[in-house]
Amino acid sequence: MKLSIGEKAPLFSLPDQNSAIHNLADYAGKRVLLYFYPKDDTEGCTKQACGIEEMLPDFGTLGVVVLGVSVDPVKSHVKFAQKYGLSFTLLSDENKEVVGKYGVWAKKKFMGREYMGTLRTSFLISPEGVIEKIYENVKPETHAADIITDLT
Repeated sequence: MKLSIGEKAPLFSLPDQNSAIHNLADYAGKRVLLYFYPKDDTEGCTKQACGIEEMLPDFGTLGVVVLGVSVDPVKSHVKFAQKYGLSFTLLSDENKEVVGKYGVWAKKKFMGREYMGTLRTSFLISPEGVIEKIYENVKPETHAADIITDLT
């Protein structure tokens, strides 16, 4: 399923790195950056997360709540957040329900091998819960800055 700009963002309920449950509906009235990433503590995902952490004050000034999502378990998110001092919310989608709803669980290729995995994709969701922008094939090093530029 491929989502489009202008569509209602699919609702979800997922645990964060502290096992607290987050529902997209909890963020009604706020702009949300929902970013999907393949795996905790890997090179690209670490660069992306640290870039977002570095620009978190800018996201806050612009009124954007940042939610990272991967299929890693809560325990993995705890280690990842602690190791790199990540203060934003990391959501665990172990059952792959949300990656499915957002169309980011797909066939990938790496070194000639095909496998199912999470596409590095972000969704900017309006305060009304509508998808404002979709970032596909995200560059981990510049992703946070690209979003901030788009919002200013």
